[in-house]
Amino acid sequence: MALRFTTSYLEDSLTLFRYYKNLAERAMAQVTDEQLLAVLDGEMNSIAVIVKHMAGNMRSRWTDFLTSDGEKPDRNRDAEFIDPPHARQALLALWEEGWQCLFSALEPLSEQDLQRTITIRGEAHSVMQAVNRQVAHYSYHCGQIVLLAKHFKHDEWQSLSVPRRQSAEFTRRVVAGEASQR
Repeated sequence: MALRFTTSYLEDSLTLFRYYKNLAERAMAQVTDEQLLAVLDGEMNSIAVIVKHMAGNMRSRWTDFLTSDGEKPDRNRDAEFIDPPHARQALLALWEEGWQCLFSALEPLSEQDLQRTITIRGEAHSVMQAVNRQVAHYSYHCGQIVLLAKHFKHDEWQSLSVPRRQSAEFTRRVVAGEASQR
């Protein structure tokens, strides 16, 4: 992720959400349809279950974000952890719907909105607190998706950042690129 200097909390948060969304998508693209549904053991979630849970959370948290509780009465959180879509296309459509709820809620906000009060499960949060809560929650789950995808792909894994044993070369190229731009 190339850092774009900003002092806007909202812009930075949106950049982080997009980064983690892209990271998880690039990881999911590397696994087979069967691996999207695979679990490591009976207590683990599959990538598909994590996606279903995230989409349910996003729909609940970001729909009518400023005007209704972030835990919608029709949300069935427990159901998010069973029977995910088996088709990749349906799973990715669910994923996109969740992210669309988030971006539709956050993109129109102003920096002044950060001080507004919203509720999640009846508990008051500033908008900034709510955004922080979800950045942490979604990055956690995106990390799980990456971990599972990397586990399933083993030696075929294509690094999503700086590949192992290539840090020095990566740093050299970045520094050289910055020096040539001056």
